[in-house]
Amino acid sequence: MENTSAFLSNVWKDLKKENKEHFSFIPFLLLLCTIPMPLGINNICLAIFILSVVLKSNKNKFSFQHPLILLISLFLLMVTSYLWSIDTKATLKAIPKEIGLALIPLCFSIMKPFSDEQRQKIIKYYSYAMVFFVVFYLIKAFLRFLMNGDSLVFFYHELVTKEVNAIHVSVYMAIAFFYFFNKEIKSKMEVVFALLLFLFVFLLSSKNIIIIFVLLILIDFFFFSKSGNKMRMRNLFVLSLVLFSFLFIGKIKERFRAEFQSNTGKSISHTVLDLDKNLEGVNILSIKEAWTNEKFTPNDFFPGTAFRVYQARIFIELFKEENVFWTGFGLNASYKKLDEKAIEYNIYRGKGGDKEGYQNKNFHNQYIQNFAELGFFGFFLLIIILIVNLKKAIKNKDFVQIAFAVLMISLFLTESFLWRQRGVIFFSLLYCLYNTKEYIAPKN
Repeated sequence: MENTSAFLSNVWKDLKKENKEHFSFIPFLLLLCTIPMPLGINNICLAIFILSVVLKSNKNKFSFQHPLILLISLFLLMVTSYLWSIDTKATLKAIPKEIGLALIPLCFSIMKPFSDEQRQKIIKYYSYAMVFFVVFYLIKAFLRFLMNGDSLVFFYHELVTKEVNAIHVSVYMAIAFFYFFNKEIKSKMEVVFALLLFLFVFLLSSKNIIIIFVLLILIDFFFFSKSGNKMRMRNLFVLSLVLFSFLFIGKIKERFRAEFQSNTGKSISHTVLDLDKNLEGVNILSIKEAWTNEKFTPNDFFPGTAFRVYQARIFIELFKEENVFWTGFGLNASYKKLDEKAIEYNIYRGKGGDKEGYQNKNFHNQYIQNFAELGFFGFFLLIIILIVNLKKAIKNKDFVQIAFAVLMISLFLTESFLWRQRGVIFFSLLYCLYNTKEYIAPKN
């Protein structure tokens, strides 16, 4: 208890010290660390961060760097899409969720830049905060398990809630893991924290993130760490075997296997929608069926990958049928077209007064989402942003930054991350943190 008290006291002293040197240090850290929390709390933290920047704005020199201009340009394109949107109400409603793409870069243009040491401390304290969330979610799941005996509470959306989103949380936790994993000298506590984060990423059961996560661990260990250079191929094989063995444990194995099964009514727990498990005659679609079926029935349900394949198919069809290559349909306006296609293909559109249906889901692919709603230039801007982010990460040789860049590229293949407020804030904060001013990677 005394050690914990001393640790927290030292942390608080360090935070106060850094905030004296940079007035926005604590507000920025709070904003980053509260992303998994309710949006109201995160919005308050965003307001505090902006206020902290504005209060000191007269003492700082305005600096507009090209990585910041890219984010702001993307936001301005979103706003401009209102002029040609096929659903102006939907576009207008979506704009406030995206405003972080403009406000956060503007703050970085106005405020005093963070020092390299402060950047590392931000990632350090963010990583400790994510460990706190891991402990919280695990305790909550354990208590739920004691009450209802359902082991599903330890996996996927059940573990962190669907609103916060297990796939998104996987990325938050993976970034924190690489902070601890990348340290050459680790305390016993840091080793435990790394193991907790490692386990939690697997419990969240995001197939895409798990695969990239494992690959990043191997790359980090064998190409960036000093100890990795001493390892033999035998050790590489053993480590790979241990890591990939997690894919074959219980519920995690089921989530991977489910993507390649079809025509079974045994379980529909892995489908995109939360459905009535008492339904009869359920058909779980395969990836091939999602791409080739000329018609579906209301009893056809999509696993995650199959649904993303179906959405990609619809995107291609829409762009063949509509003259929107350069403009797109407008921010958040594609739902109108997705609903039309849902009727055409007779997919499940909800039952009775229940509005939950596949037509209410976005493309679940950031690249397609940008192209569909903002046209070629929206897609092109996104690609440039990701290239700049990755290029700077490789140049800095900071593996936490590299992990962030690679995870974003991968995540955007399966999630419309920037169409969610938490996604906008998370991406904008780390992108601006790593891509402004000169940055020197930490020495381990």
